[in-house]
Amino acid sequence: MEKVSLTQFTENSLKEVWQQDFSVNQPAWTKFNEPYFNDYQKFTDFKSFKESPIAKFLLSEECRCITVNNQPIGMVSKDWIDKQTRWLEIGIVIYDSSKWSGGYGTTALQIWINHIFQNTNKLEHIGLTTWSGNPSMMHVAEKLGFQKEAQIRKVRYYNGKYYDSMKYGILRDEWKNVCKN
Repeated sequence: MEKVSLTQFTENSLKEVWQQDFSVNQPAWTKFNEPYFNDYQKFTDFKSFKESPIAKFLLSEECRCITVNNQPIGMVSKDWIDKQTRWLEIGIVIYDSSKWSGGYGTTALQIWINHIFQNTNKLEHIGLTTWSGNPSMMHVAEKLGFQKEAQIRKVRYYNGKYYDSMKYGILRDEWKNVCKN
């Protein structure tokens, strides 16, 4: 497999992501973000994208750019549900559909989870939430050793159909065992 790495977003990687993924009408990746994030916005120029809340989020400490052979293909993120109680969730988007089902997302999440556990003291749990309309994400979570912790039935309505919210999690000790294999 090609080399997968996580880097801080730069102006150059942000520009590539904009050109490939935020300058077109409804790219393929947005249908798997639904129904959680149905706020996709097309930007007709890089300047407006660079000044957007999306770009500011991508440039934040909460995100990393997924690169394959130094080409941006997506992003990973972390979000504190409640920092005081140490409740953290992660997310991932592979913008480049030619990189779906190639193990890139799994590898990127492995790197990201290692980074978070190594750099966040006293964090015992990492969560990941998806929906039943994204079977690939459910498969990746299970492949990485995440346990299904909740399934909230029929709470995501999308394109005339109800879907379940799927919540997964992994504990630090469980992750150490996954990493040994």
